[in-house]
Amino acid sequence: MSQTSLDHDAEQLKALGLKSEFDRSMSFWENFSLGFTYLSPVVGVYSVFALAIQAGGPPMIWNYILVGFGQFLVCLVFGEVVSQYPISGGIYPWSLRLVGDRFAWMSAWVYAWALFTSVAAVAVGGAPFLNNLLGIELGNTGFIWIAIGMIIISTLLNLSGTKLLAQVAFFGFICELVGAILVGGYLLFFAKVNSISILWNTFSFGDGMSYFPAFLASSVAAMFCYYGFEACGDVAEETPNASSAIPKSMRMTIYIGGGAAIFICLALLLSLPNVEKAISGEDADPVTTTLTHAMGVTGYRMVIVIVMISFLSCLLSLQAAASRLLFSFARDGMIFGSQYLNHLSKKGKVPTKALLVTGIIPIIITSIGHWLQDAVITIISFASCGIYVAFQMVVFGALYARIRGWKPKGSFTLGKYGFVINVLALVYGTLAVSNMVWPRSPDEPWFINYGMIFTSLIVLSTGIFYLLVAKPHLRKKYAKNIS
Repeated sequence: MSQTSLDHDAEQLKALGLKSEFDRSMSFWENFSLGFTYLSPVVGVYSVFALAIQAGGPPMIWNYILVGFGQFLVCLVFGEVVSQYPISGGIYPWSLRLVGDRFAWMSAWVYAWALFTSVAAVAVGGAPFLNNLLGIELGNTGFIWIAIGMIIISTLLNLSGTKLLAQVAFFGFICELVGAILVGGYLLFFAKVNSISILWNTFSFGDGMSYFPAFLASSVAAMFCYYGFEACGDVAEETPNASSAIPKSMRMTIYIGGGAAIFICLALLLSLPNVEKAISGEDADPVTTTLTHAMGVTGYRMVIVIVMISFLSCLLSLQAAASRLLFSFARDGMIFGSQYLNHLSKKGKVPTKALLVTGIIPIIITSIGHWLQDAVITIISFASCGIYVAFQMVVFGALYARIRGWKPKGSFTLGKYGFVINVLALVYGTLAVSNMVWPRSPDEPWFINYGMIFTSLIVLSTGIFYLLVAKPHLRKKYAKNIS
């Protein structure tokens, strides 16, 4: 990295009222890898493939294209914002400068809890795969301990410093992408048993408009897969030439991560031994069924090694994003314990105490599963919903700022198309959140059927209560500097 680039980065932050203590040691490709492993197409597709095919059958694959386009609009808006405000913590400092203190506080509160629950969700989702790799039956308690162990390992790796984080993220990216191409290619060339026509076959879900509700229900799986690009901006102060590099790495996360997810999903659908059993739920784990049918038990376990690397690198990236959010929040004195959370370690230049919090809270959430398994499912259902809500707060904030006269001044702008893209991104996001929280399981207990709505209301109401009572925004240390 050139000294000129570093000087420009420092001057840009100084103009925003900040002086960074982070080391800018994360290269462009490492920054992109962080976003890719956070998005993690392997984790995203493997975790929810069964739910998606049960909800909408094979045509659910088209959601990956539609949702990808919608999230790309959001990504473009984010790119403009981070280009002008390349500050660690992403959603919080962006919302602060686009709208104001209280709005930023709420966006950070929502995003923080979404990340905490995402860490728990990914760890819980990865536990059964490790169980399959070991070839033993552990049961729910065993899964919980595996998930806790994964969070601890991820926390320890993150505590080692930005350089190791970047290297592990890049290693995870290479393993996941190469693994996805090799496994997907093998399935398509040597294990394909279904015609491409099944991608239009709605089976028992109905035809035409009668299929539309099932298609919408299955789209939630694609929505689970298409976030992570914002993590590139969460480590903006650790990336040289952030104003131009991060918008590009965000877009690449959508291109490559989305393309890999579509490829993986296509390979699984065309290699699925019995589509009807997967749709009915008789085959409760069609991913395992497909891989063992195509590769045998030994081959399947080799794939699971790559899957576990993907899960671990995804956890690492999630925690990195969450810790930088907490640090940025605390640097402005906006959260309880700010005096402890706003410090970087002398050696690794990482927010040590913030990282510990991003490990402890998900461990507590996961541990509830020892006694109340349904409660954990309800809590982690907030993960994707909360992130989408936080995203839309930034999209809304950008539109609000435009109406008030904001003209993006970073290295990346959308020019005359900015307003239209911003509006389309907000419309898409609003519809996506509405679709995501829509109750579709009347036979399930209310706290599961309305799980996303219930948890969202808890997070929002507690955040508003704390904001009104403690008034953290009045303790804020830095000016908004919207100019």
